[in-house]
Amino acid sequence: MPSPPLSKAAMKVCFVTVGATASFHLLLQSVLADECLLALQKLGFTHLLVQYGKDGQALWEDFQRRCPPGSDSRHGLEIDGFDFNQAGLDEEMRLTRANVSEGRIGGLLISHAGSGSILGALRLGVPLVVVPNPTLKDNHQEELAQELQKQGYVVASNYWYAALPAFSNG
Repeated sequence: MPSPPLSKAAMKVCFVTVGATASFHLLLQSVLADECLLALQKLGFTHLLVQYGKDGQALWEDFQRRCPPGSDSRHGLEIDGFDFNQAGLDEEMRLTRANVSEGRIGGLLISHAGSGSILGALRLGVPLVVVPNPTLKDNHQEELAQELQKQGYVVASNYWYAALPAFSNG
């Protein structure tokens, strides 16, 4: 299912991807929490786009019920979501890049620490926070995230929003 279109007004987008294969409810719950939405709003974000994955539909629908469009609980953010995009996520990732002709200022990509998503984001040159999924059996995502942070390519974080201020000035 392709992602819904975002409005073309001047926008600053945070795109969150939890991945296509493994569930990552902790990240989804965290980015939809009031604290994260408020932090995004305070950092000047106007849009939050969430790829909630194959098993995230119930969490997404619960959020929609608790925080309907236009409600104060969204802190002025336009929030959209989708489960999966057969065509890949390049288009959604590009929404986080500044593009004056399209009325966008630079945003942020928060991604699970899967190598495919990380490589896609690095190829596009978008600001990237990677979040290892602690529910996976081994720690390969943690190792990858820490090594890429050490080399200066990404900001590695946990599933809470603590890394957001790292991009507040850029």
